[in-house]
Amino acid sequence: MQEQMQVLKELQQLDQDLKGIRQNRQKLDQEQAVLGADLDRVRAMVDALSTSIDLLKQQRQEISLALVQEKDNVAKAEGRLPSIKTQKEYVAVLKEIDTAKKLNKDLNEKIQAKDGEIAALARELEEKETEMAAIEEKVNARRSELEKALSGFDLSLAKKDGARNELLGKLPVPLRKRYQLLLDRRDGVAVVEASNETCLGCNMHLPPQLFNSLFQFKEVQSCPHCNRLLFVNGEC
Repeated sequence: MQEQMQVLKELQQLDQDLKGIRQNRQKLDQEQAVLGADLDRVRAMVDALSTSIDLLKQQRQEISLALVQEKDNVAKAEGRLPSIKTQKEYVAVLKEIDTAKKLNKDLNEKIQAKDGEIAALARELEEKETEMAAIEEKVNARRSELEKALSGFDLSLAKKDGARNELLGKLPVPLRKRYQLLLDRRDGVAVVEASNETCLGCNMHLPPQLFNSLFQFKEVQSCPHCNRLLFVNGEC
């Protein structure tokens, strides 16, 4: 029994180590999952700004084409003036020209407004692209660090899992199942020390007869309160 208890103690320590490694690895996995969130946010802003600029440029092009058409209309109307013979027709053409010129002025103002919007968005886009590049550099550097750390955790887990299986093989099947069941039910702590007639797993008082039997090494004893496997330190 003394040898079995030593195996159980080593197994418990190994499982504690494994639990710690897995928790640390999980933290890195979580960090890796959210690492690109800021980058994605800024990239979405860059894409939205680019789309808005493209749309404004398209609208500007449409206005420019309309302006070209109106200028052509003015030129044609002015070209008809010398050939006009009646005062009524002459006044009508002048009115047509005046309306077209007012429309041209309005179209020019719209083009200038579009140019202003495009310039403002272009400046914002440049700022966001600079911000995105800086974030991307930091994210890539951190991802490289995380991948290296995760690889180290995986290697450590593989080695410790191998050692764990070796220790489990030294225990009888019933005791092995008993240990694993307690490990699952007691938050990863299946083996605890007993001291001063107290279980240090649940801090409950142990019957004196049970506590004294721990020094006899006849069988693996359990705490009557939490069922964890008990040992006395320095005696096994």
